Amino acid sequence: MEKVVFKRPRYMKEAPFHYCPGCGHSIIHRLMAEVIEELGIGEKTIGVPPAGCAVLAYDYFDIDMGEAPHGRGAAVATGIKRTLPDKIVFSYQGDGDIAAIGTAETIHAANRGENITVIFVNNSCYGMTGGQMAPTTLLDQNSTTTPGGRDKDRDGTPIDLSEMLALTQGAVYIERTAVNSIKNIRKTKKAITKAFKIQMAGLGFSLVEILSPCPTNWKMSPIDACRWIDEDVAQTFPLKVIKDETD
Repeated sequence: MEKVVFKRPRYMKEAPFHYCPGCGHSIIHRLMAEVIEELGIGEKTIGVPPAGCAVLAYDYFDIDMGEAPHGRGAAVATGIKRTLPDKIVFSYQGDGDIAAIGTAETIHAANRGENITVIFVNNSCYGMTGGQMAPTTLLDQNSTTTPGGRDKDRDGTPIDLSEMLALTQGAVYIERTAVNSIKNIRKTKKAITKAFKIQMAGLGFSLVEILSPCPTNWKMSPIDACRWIDEDVAQTFPLKVIKDETD
């Protein structure tokens, strides 16, 4: 008898991804679908994708989805969760979405302790619109709007949104992971699982920040982009549990 060791998750549609080769979104999508299936929450989970690279996430997840205006993922997720408290609600947001136009909505949702889960994909640029500088763009990193590199005096320093959110009273669990290696992918899945379990237990606000490669806008090969996360991105945004009040 053949043993199945790898298959499409139950809650992932059979649709080709529109993401660029080497992009981390497709990996994260699969992890999300696996976790939803393993926790048995597919029939009551609602996702909230934003404007950004993941704007078409509803094409890939076979669950209920509700689109949010740019940056308003946490606000829309809050409205859905308060209206339907028995549902499991998550927002799925990029760094240009959550750490720029969506800063206010996210900080106040965390401060209120909204019982939602936020997936924060950090590729240090505005991926969908051409690779412009984002709040998370590293110092000296080239982008289409900082062709000579991000300058501290002109552009300020990268914003560590996860550390900021950890200061709020309502944030229960915040962890930063990555999807640039098998080891980190496994850690990311564990973090996503924990974040959902925290919501299922009604404990409050949880967020998983995921460092994701963007070979197209970084102008690197997929292999070099994964390496760059370890060598550069993770030096500014260290992989770690930033806050955990469940232990």
